[in-house]
Amino acid sequence: MDYHETPLHFECEGATLLGVLACPEAAPRVGVVVVVGGPQYRVGSHRQFVALSRALAAEGIACLRFDYRGMGDSEGDVISFEEIDPDVAAAVNALHRAVSGLHAVVLWGLCDGATASAFAAARLRVAGVVLFNPWVRNEYASAEATLRHYYARRLLQRSFWNKLGSGNVQFGKALRALLDTLRRFAHGRRKAALPEMRAALPVRMGEAVASYRGPTLIVLSGNDQTAAEFRLAARHPGALRDAMSRASTTCVEVPDADHTFSTDRWQGQAVAITLGWLRERFPVPAEPAS
Repeated sequence: MDYHETPLHFECEGATLLGVLACPEAAPRVGVVVVVGGPQYRVGSHRQFVALSRALAAEGIACLRFDYRGMGDSEGDVISFEEIDPDVAAAVNALHRAVSGLHAVVLWGLCDGATASAFAAARLRVAGVVLFNPWVRNEYASAEATLRHYYARRLLQRSFWNKLGSGNVQFGKALRALLDTLRRFAHGRRKAALPEMRAALPVRMGEAVASYRGPTLIVLSGNDQTAAEFRLAARHPGALRDAMSRASTTCVEVPDADHTFSTDRWQGQAVAITLGWLRERFPVPAEPAS
């Protein structure tokens, strides 16, 4: 399907934000707002967000990728992902103004952009949310994921033992790194039992997903520390594990992909997963709207 790309300027709390809208020529019924992970701008690593938005537009779905305040070509001071609710809301409103007749708008986020999307979804009343490798890092989860994701895998690699046998591994340095990870794991485990840890990011993420009533797609890479931390957090009893078990939550694994889906094949998989879910949840009319 033919589509065109248009720059959009819109306001957010006194700052002008810049986005690029990829819009099909046939009147779209579904729109997607891409919420980037920071520090990053609307193009994305390996032009990931450009490829995604154009692929969706070619399939009849409008897609807006934008720079939130302090990033890329947008005005304002640099802010954290926990402060971009107004930016996401402004982008959703800008998409509605630019494309009339949308029946559904979906948030699509990567990394801390995914976490920000989950936080914003219920408040903005969007129709759905897509979360790629959501960011839920805390001291305990980070250390546990490093032990399981990095060290356990490394010990099974022949290359590691070959390096060790040839003396190419700095054993003292490696041992200190392992001991530091074990220390962080033990410290984080003790802190996890404290009442104030109810405000930790994995808990808040779980509560956000659980409170959102629309459909949620979570996509996790197999070769990514951030995804490993999310998996571990979702295994522990609590809000995140409960949210993952909801009928409206779909989780898809991409076994060998890295954090940003850096190859053409992985980018293609990311697009296919997103598009398949959108078609299932929000069917796009086969004929152009009159």
